[in-house]
This record gives sequence, C-alpha cells and structure tokens, in this order.
Amino acid sequence: MLLNVENLNIEIATPMGPLRAVQDVSFSVDKGKTLCIVGESGCGKSITALSLLDLLPKSASRHAKQMLFDGVDMQVISKSQIRALRGNRLSMIFQEPMTALNPLHTVGRQLTDVYRAHRKESYRKAVERAIYLLERVGISNASERMAQYPHELSGGLRQRVVIAMALMCEPELVVADEPTTALDVTIQAELLRLLIDLQKSFGMGMIMITHDLGLVSRIADKVVVMYAGQIVEAATAEKIFNNPSHPYTKALLSSVPDPSHPRMQPLPAIPGTVPSLIDRIDGCHFVERCKLASVSCKRPIPLIKINEGHEARCIKVGVAQEVVV
Repeated sequence: MLLNVENLNIEIATPMGPLRAVQDVSFSVDKGKTLCIVGESGCGKSITALSLLDLLPKSASRHAKQMLFDGVDMQVISKSQIRALRGNRLSMIFQEPMTALNPLHTVGRQLTDVYRAHRKESYRKAVERAIYLLERVGISNASERMAQYPHELSGGLRQRVVIAMALMCEPELVVADEPTTALDVTIQAELLRLLIDLQKSFGMGMIMITHDLGLVSRIADKVVVMYAGQIVEAATAEKIFNNPSHPYTKALLSSVPDPSHPRMQPLPAIPGTVPSLIDRIDGCHFVERCKLASVSCKRPIPLIKINEGHEARCIKVGVAQEVVV
C-alpha cells in the first residue's frame, strides 16, 4: 500500500467559529492504481488533497489517526522531511495552471528548479529531463518552449507544463486536483488520455479530485464519494456505478446530464442546500435533502459494510437502492 489515511479531520478557523471541513475521512491508494474522490463543490475534496502535501492555509489545522506514505507517518516527520517528499516522491497537479506557474520565470527555469531542488544533478541534466518531459506531455518544439513565459502559452499548454513539472522527479504518487476544469472539452479529453498513458508508463499511484463522473467511470480503480466533509460511500468504480448504495450517490448519478433527456422537461436535480459545516451535525449530513430520512437518521451513522470493498454511511442501504432524488 502506497498511501493509507485513517480518520483525517481538518478544521478551519473562521470569525463564526471552527468550520469542520473534513470529518473522519479514511482512504488508501496502491502503487499504480487510481483513487477518485468525487463530490460537489465545497464537500472537502481539494482541502483533503492539500493536507496530504502539508499545504493547508494557516487558518486550517489537521489531525488524523495516521497518514502513512510508504510506511512513514507524515504527521510526525519534520517540515524539512515533508519538503523532501513534496515535489519529489509525492507531487501535485493543481487545478489552475496560471496560479501554479510563476509568471516571472520561464518554463525552463521552473522545471529545472524543481529537479535540482531534489536531485544532486547538473543544470544540463535538469534541462535534458525538462525537455524530455515536455515532449512526453505532447509539447512540440520543447527546447524553444523552455525559454517562454507562462503568459505566452495557451491554457492547454500551460496545463501540460504543470503536468511535466509534477513528473520531473518521477513521483510515486501524484495528486491531481481537477486538472482539466479550466479547459475546453477537446483539450480535456487529450490531457486525460495523456495522464492515463503517463501513469501506466511511470507506474505511479494517482489521486484524482473531480466532479466529472464520466471521467471517474473511465479511469478509477476505487472511488470515494464525499458530501459535506464526510465520506458517504466508498467502493470500486464498478460497484459505485452499477450498485450505488447511498441516496446521495444515487442522486449524484441521476443528476448527470443525459443527451436523450426529453426536451422542455426539467433536468434531475438534488433539492435543498448543503448544510453549514460550522454548525455541529450529529447525524447524517444528507438528512435534510433525502427522501428516505427518518428520526433515526439524526443519530451518528458510521460507514456500514455492504460487501467486500463497499461501504456506505446510511442505515437504509437496502431501501436506498430504489430511491431516485
């Protein structure tokens, strides 16, 4: 097992009180496998990813039972040891390439800096590695692109540079936080194919943060569904799509736009709003939006094992198979 996270909790200090952004989240990633973390905006996906690389804002605090990367608990090692891991064995592809790249430095400078920060290699070796990876991510005239600044590149090219930067030191695990969100559909498809090919070539594990269920169905080995800071369902991709067990997962899948949907009829949508995570919620976080809700749902609910490798945070798992929100 490459990464194992148990009972991760993240709180953010706000003027109104602590916001419990992530609550008792557990997951694991094996070498060469892909875990997709899905859910709507604000559910805790991205801040979970940032916590793995110790990149939380100062207002946030993190604690977990354990956060093991290749057997090492990342909660107990020093800041310098974390920096030695980050960008080296553990890397991240950020959502917005214009904020991930420094506008004041050339593409080549940024790529070689990452490599030389972690490897005792010559500048020439770093340049060779950077050009090789730019070519691998599909950038033509790579040696010329090395001298360009981020603003001189298109959005698609910038994201390819960010992917190349994440792979400079041959990481064992890459965390990709919605890496194609800001791009058009055609470029999205190209980059996703590229990521899958690179993962197979380098044999790295990957955590994909996304709300694109179509993408999840194509690349995921395991899926974690998050809602309002909690995991509500976890299983293999096949089980999530063929046998969704939590009412929220079922509703999420039902809300995916279907080209065959009759015209002039409302699209399926989940009623209600996400609860505030500043307020303490003892029971199911989905209770106010769920058609199956009852008084018993307002008591604490653990993840319940449905079968091997499939869990859901719902006391009405059997009934939930039939509900469509």
